[in-house]
Amino acid sequence: MRPTLLAVALAAVVLAGCADKPAASAPPSSAAPAAATTAIDYTAWTKGTSTPVKDPIYPAHGNAALDVLHYDLKLNWAPNSKTLTGTAVLRIRPAADAASIDLDFKPYTLDKVTVDDTEVPTAAVKAERLVVPTAVTKDKPVTLTVVYHGRPATTPMPSHRTDTEPLGLTITKEGGLWTMQEPFGAFTWFPANDQPSDKALYDIAVTVPAGWSAITAGTPAGQQGNTFKYSSAEPMASYLQTLAVGKYKKATGQGPRGIPLTYWYRDQTDAKMLPSLKKSPAFLTFLEKRFGPYPFPSGGIVLVDSASGMETQQMITMGRAVEKFDAASFEEDLLHEYAHQWFGDAVTPSGWNDLWLNEGWATYAQFLWEQELYHLTDKQLEDYLRKTDAVQRRKLGPPAHPKAANFAESNVYICPAAMLKELNDALGDAKFFALAKAWVQSQKGTQQTRASFIAFVNKQTGRDFTKLINTWLDSKTTPA
Repeated sequence: MRPTLLAVALAAVVLAGCADKPAASAPPSSAAPAAATTAIDYTAWTKGTSTPVKDPIYPAHGNAALDVLHYDLKLNWAPNSKTLTGTAVLRIRPAADAASIDLDFKPYTLDKVTVDDTEVPTAAVKAERLVVPTAVTKDKPVTLTVVYHGRPATTPMPSHRTDTEPLGLTITKEGGLWTMQEPFGAFTWFPANDQPSDKALYDIAVTVPAGWSAITAGTPAGQQGNTFKYSSAEPMASYLQTLAVGKYKKATGQGPRGIPLTYWYRDQTDAKMLPSLKKSPAFLTFLEKRFGPYPFPSGGIVLVDSASGMETQQMITMGRAVEKFDAASFEEDLLHEYAHQWFGDAVTPSGWNDLWLNEGWATYAQFLWEQELYHLTDKQLEDYLRKTDAVQRRKLGPPAHPKAANFAESNVYICPAAMLKELNDALGDAKFFALAKAWVQSQKGTQQTRASFIAFVNKQTGRDFTKLINTWLDSKTTPA
């Protein structure tokens, strides 16, 4: 998530940090359920296999008994009636025996729900949960199809940050759409196992009126008429998906090693930001040098009516709702979100108590960029990190113990970045960046925890950094 700026005088330079980021389908038939007729080979979606766990911070979201392998979403947005019509086909591996299929979903009108071609007329949505009363057996995959329609609505953001809005699919004044959905909110536009530990593959097709465009996360898969298609062959957590619809213009670029980049913008306000977007190849080159090859086949940025930004996978969602555009600050935010493609997107935490594992790395990468850009010394960076770390620990507590009401506030950015600076100092640049590259490149597509990170660091370096890491993550005061 994009941090706001922390005004800190370092040799008369502001070092940016992180602050307080159609018509409806026919109704369900009352006819007797039909037997499943088609045997499905689920091996095509094996790469979407995860080990879901109950999230310790937001346990009401997600379902550890289900592992969604693949989402196939066919959506239609009608701006005049503000109606989203969808057909969601989910390939699901039950991670445990269960009496029903329970997923996160905003109360849309259900037009039809089937499990393996058998209609389930008693399926219902209540209190942001879709409950399909069909028993499932561990490791015996099923196909859930949900046809629905309705007007999108958001869900509250559990944070005191000043740069955030309600989560989920948001309708613009012009009748367009955009979404930010960390730590949850994907369920406001499709039925989802909305937790970070369940990564899945995606195929999405969005139909919009003539002259409009639709953008999602993933790799562009072509356009047919007014239908825009995207595919994600690399596993993605639901919070990293995005959807933007509007009268967009498109610019293209090319990153290191020929990585195709796409920039989506709309009016003159957005056009002022386009030169910064086009600096993406430089950002990626800087990050590849330190963390290894960019982990996805394409990249890009879409500008939306938000005050924040988000590391949505392969298609960063950046807010344009700023009082006064500052190119330098905006570009530092872009660098931060691109760093997340390695840390958070390629390698994702299993639960939100380890958000520091995303934000610490992305923030430290941002500080390294600023250090090089503004010619800051190691001592200046060290002094800034320690001073700010002390303030954040007093205000918000240690980074590995975030409170549910304080999602993505400054302690999970600054404090772990300070820890990584200590680790960098202890190892030296060569060994530190070798560690960082190995972490991403060997763990790509997985979900990780504090314990697995510490074990990896110790094995990779041949030294025991358990105490250093744990102290920085758990201490109520800045470690000596």
